Amino acid sequence: MDRSTSQRPEFWRVAQRTCIIAAAVDIAFFGIFLALKSPILAWVNVISVMMYAVAYYAYGKRMNGLATSLVWTEVVAHAALGTVLIGWGSGFHYYLLMFIPALAVTMRGKTAVTALMILFALYAGLYLQSYWHEPLQPISANALLGVFFFNLSVVFAMFSYLGFFYAKSISSANRKLNRLASVDELTQLYNRRQAKALAETELSRADRNSLPLSAMLLDIDHFKLINDVYGHDKGDQVLQYIAKIMQRELRQHDIIGRWGGEEFMIVLPETDLAHAEYIGERLRNAIGSHAWGTDLGHEIQITASIGISQHKQNETFNRLLKRADTALYMSKSEGRNRVTAIQEIPKHIANTSLER
Repeated sequence: MDRSTSQRPEFWRVAQRTCIIAAAVDIAFFGIFLALKSPILAWVNVISVMMYAVAYYAYGKRMNGLATSLVWTEVVAHAALGTVLIGWGSGFHYYLLMFIPALAVTMRGKTAVTALMILFALYAGLYLQSYWHEPLQPISANALLGVFFFNLSVVFAMFSYLGFFYAKSISSANRKLNRLASVDELTQLYNRRQAKALAETELSRADRNSLPLSAMLLDIDHFKLINDVYGHDKGDQVLQYIAKIMQRELRQHDIIGRWGGEEFMIVLPETDLAHAEYIGERLRNAIGSHAWGTDLGHEIQITASIGISQHKQNETFNRLLKRADTALYMSKSEGRNRVTAIQEIPKHIANTSLER
């Protein structure tokens, strides 16, 4: 397999489709040049169709080097023969220009510069040849004009197709980058940075409209032991299943993020403390009653501890989260597998380290 296959798979798929279009154009040319009594160019198109068929097959088998060499050979030979036989005015030279974006995508650095210089030399050489020499098989002026507009239309359509492809590729790449920047790869939940940004937006909306909002921290109990006993792969599966449970149990507009390791942060817009505690209990029960033995292949009991607090008017997200973290600490301290909801940090633990 060519190394370029895995680097730009979309481009090679477009190249394969281009072989179909080019073969269809050559079939049309076969009829055109037979009608114009230019048999050499007519039968050259038959060879071209065969070359594109082989190139299409090679692209399908990821033999991109072979396929690209065939396409290069066909286009250069076709452009040269068309220009030499019926003249520069036929527009066959335009096909060489289509290599410019292809070279930019498939090559880098000195290799790309060298290929572009060779392409320029071919283009300039064809022009000079037609400038100093008459066509070997000239056709009528009207026929030449017709061939010119046919070639111009094909090249225009192909450039348009490539332009739309590049625009779509850039848009797709930007969406992928945005997703990578905002989503945790393992759980497909928001990552810490994105979850915090969304949470702060919701806090501003809650303050602006005097709406309730609660934050929840959920931590998987004894997760290190799960990793140590069953391995990190099973630990990763646990995180993925818990992410799915949260997505199933929570509302679509609730913000769910992986806060770090086995800890998750949830923001519940338009939710007061009592309702948030009810949701927390529902989550805890869903995790505790899940059929972990079926999913993991091991009989194992997994539970979660949860801490909850409600947002106060005009307070920062960090202050809200500190109270939720305190509540989570209390759940852990009181035996785990429980939900603790607080609105104020108890005095007896206000100055206590919250390490878990």
